[in-house]
Amino acid sequence: MSHANARLTVHGRVLLVRRVVEDRRPVSHVARELGVSRQCAHRWVNRFRSEGFEGLSDRSSRPRRVPTRTSPERERAVVEARTRLRSGPARLAPVTGVPARTISRILRRHGAPPLAWLDPVTGAVIRASRSTANRYEHEHPGDLIHVDVKKLGRIPDGGGWRAHGRSEQVRGRGI
Repeated sequence: MSHANARLTVHGRVLLVRRVVEDRRPVSHVARELGVSRQCAHRWVNRFRSEGFEGLSDRSSRPRRVPTRTSPERERAVVEARTRLRSGPARLAPVTGVPARTISRILRRHGAPPLAWLDPVTGAVIRASRSTANRYEHEHPGDLIHVDVKKLGRIPDGGGWRAHGRSEQVRGRGI
């Protein structure tokens, strides 16, 4: 399917080709009428001449080649080397024959903790994750309100004038 800003849809391409091939009009004139470049118009006319009307339809934009994912055996070898050597991706790369960036992706995918969290002797995890265990998440907005107060003024016992007014007779509060 053509993108939103495309000058020529499939119907516009058919119109362009018919004006050039059937009506024998100059490509540059037809291109100017349809608001596309001369090179673009030539491209569609040449594709029509080689493939016919099927060539005017949209083609897939899917990549022709997709890089392969690292094999599970190789990933297992990287994780075992990390456990055995307790080294980072830069030092594991020459040992395993896998690029350092790929090693870091593999370790992240397998949930390997950072080396700083491991005991250097045993390799056991000695530090908890950085994420806090106590999250202040609530179902509705406003359930948790936090107010920082720098300084409270002198409020006399029983409230002050801001609560009851400057005189006792304000608004009939004879307090």
